[in-house]
Amino acid sequence: MIPSDPEALDALAAEHVLGTLDARQAAEVARALPVDAALRETVARWEARLAPLAGLAPPETPPDGLWDRIEASVATRAPAPVVPLRAIPGRAAPPPRPDRFWKTWAAGSTAVAAGLAAVLFLRPADPPRMMTVLLTSRDQPAWLVETEGAGLRLASLNPRPVEPGRVQQLWALPPGATAPTSLGLVPEGGQARIAPGLVRPEPGMLIEITLEPPGGSPTGRPTGPILFIGRLAPAAGT
Repeated sequence: MIPSDPEALDALAAEHVLGTLDARQAAEVARALPVDAALRETVARWEARLAPLAGLAPPETPPDGLWDRIEASVATRAPAPVVPLRAIPGRAAPPPRPDRFWKTWAAGSTAVAAGLAAVLFLRPADPPRMMTVLLTSRDQPAWLVETEGAGLRLASLNPRPVEPGRVQQLWALPPGATAPTSLGLVPEGGQARIAPGLVRPEPGMLIEITLEPPGGSPTGRPTGPILFIGRLAPAAGT
């Protein structure tokens, strides 16, 4: 059901634009968009607000001649033996492709497929892309958090002033952990990056920002109130 409360509607529209809704919610929003003017306007505002983030990771195209080099390599060398992929803990195997796909494309594709397989086996798999929107206690979106390789990237959605004499501190609590890990202090607005190594991003990881004294928590654990909170989840299409 599409909420009528403005703040709840704002949060729903943000998750729709970010692609973090589950299948049921996404279908419900898609059905409501043509007939719900308030929802359309809110979604449009979020699309305009998040549009600058697309420029942070410009699209890349493969270099000219890549496929020619792959085909030439396959033509001059015997195919390498296929090594079984090692299962990644906590991730289900992808569903098999329909048989008709392979029957349709099998003819004439052996050379390209073998070359592409060789490239993929030699190249480590990219980590799954995850993201969350950190919300206030009233479910108002405040920060976008998304994975960037093995690290994290933050982008302020609604910059807010920090209480004088206080700082904001970022924390991560992986599933099963008993205490959060500090990821450092965050700016009042704009963007910030968390280098890989402090934590390993994973689905269900709790991300929160607390209000702390100057320099951050003196105990290594949150001491102030939670300002914003959310959980990492796989982004749509990953």
